[in-house]
Amino acid sequence: MHKIFESKQDIGRYLGDHLLNITQDKGDVYIALSGGSTPKAIFELLAKEYAKSIDWSKIVFFWGDERCVPPTDSESNFRMTREHLFDHVDTRAINIFRVKGELEPEEAAEDYIETIAEQVPVVNGLPQFDIMLLGMGDDGHTASIFPHQIKLWKSNNICELAQHPDSGQFRVTLTGNVINNSKQVFFLVTGENKAEKVDEIFNKKGNYKQYPAALVDSTKTEWLLDKAAASLLK
Repeated sequence: MHKIFESKQDIGRYLGDHLLNITQDKGDVYIALSGGSTPKAIFELLAKEYAKSIDWSKIVFFWGDERCVPPTDSESNFRMTREHLFDHVDTRAINIFRVKGELEPEEAAEDYIETIAEQVPVVNGLPQFDIMLLGMGDDGHTASIFPHQIKLWKSNNICELAQHPDSGQFRVTLTGNVINNSKQVFFLVTGENKAEKVDEIFNKKGNYKQYPAALVDSTKTEWLLDKAAASLLK
């Protein structure tokens, strides 16, 4: 299922309305966040327009992936979220569970596995997030599972240590089993550079299954696209 929006801000409003509804309907809401330029714009919109209406104290925050850098580093997904969202809304510090990217990479992954196992409700023998936010790279990667390490998708572990194909940078990422065990998945995809992969995945073209983003359970996924990302869809 997909929806096409005029702008990142309109995607943010759609997501904001969803968060508003779900926080009114249930107790704690477990969410895994994504990094990148699209979530940054969406977090800014949420901070500006939904700071008071959403009960942020009900949301328990995790990350779908994180770079192995300290939380103060400019590449940290946690830092980006803190600067553009947490600093502007009434979250509870005890509800924020970041990847400790300042640790040795293997240690950071092990620590996050333990944290998620302890904190997130278990359904079907796996942690279950209420909402999983995902992005997609123009190479078809999602979370930090890249095409060259697609085997990580099927790992039995909650998290794995992945490496960026170009920089070699280590990243902690959730695996496919956990992603697909989420109640609801939102793909936040914007920009013309994503249009080709969106078209291949949606229309099952060629070797589309080589893209980790194509392996997300379509029955519980909403793709939230801007017009540029959806430009090749018929």
